[in-house]
Amino acid sequence: MTPTEQSTRALAVCRLAPVVPVLVIDDLAHAVPLAQALVAGCLPALEVTLRTPCALDAIRAMSQVPGGVVGAGTLLTPADVKAAKAAGATFGVSPGATQRLLDACAEHDLPLLPGAVTASEVMALLEMGYTVQKFFPAEQAGGAAFLKSIGAPIPQVGFCPTGGISLKNATDYLSLKNVLCVGGSWVAPKDDMARGDWAAITTLAAEAAGLRG
Repeated sequence: MTPTEQSTRALAVCRLAPVVPVLVIDDLAHAVPLAQALVAGCLPALEVTLRTPCALDAIRAMSQVPGGVVGAGTLLTPADVKAAKAAGATFGVSPGATQRLLDACAEHDLPLLPGAVTASEVMALLEMGYTVQKFFPAEQAGGAAFLKSIGAPIPQVGFCPTGGISLKNATDYLSLKNVLCVGGSWVAPKDDMARGDWAAITTLAAEAAGLRG
């Protein structure tokens, strides 16, 4: 899969909803009801971060939920890419980008949102054909103001900013022409998951799905 093909498929994921939930799952029992709750709230694209021991099993379980489009976040190595693809991930997200990681995604046909945070990183990925990128860590790296500024000289790239984004500032990003969607964890609070309050998560998801720039 070429970088251009990856970006085309990543673009389709980003257009599913204005918010992509960024999920850290510690308890495998939460995976299916969490996915069901988010899909019910009209947030179908789900990024499960590979930060916990059960992350791959969670991807495997959530991939069976009707209407869900499950991806793997925090991809760092070719081994991560291979394991995520085997678990059923249909897209990948990385905090940055290395050539080995990009090559692995091409080899395993996994559409990637590669991370970039400087103009040079954005340009290097664009030169390879990646027109859809992750901007991370968004708030810490200059926020919506940075993305607005970089959109003038590099309008060819669409971003999914992640990092420090909440309901309060999401529209600052979504109002920008070069922002396709945002990634956020606020739609799946750990307290709600621990209580099994899936209705509360569906309510948060629906609120997020209604965001417009």
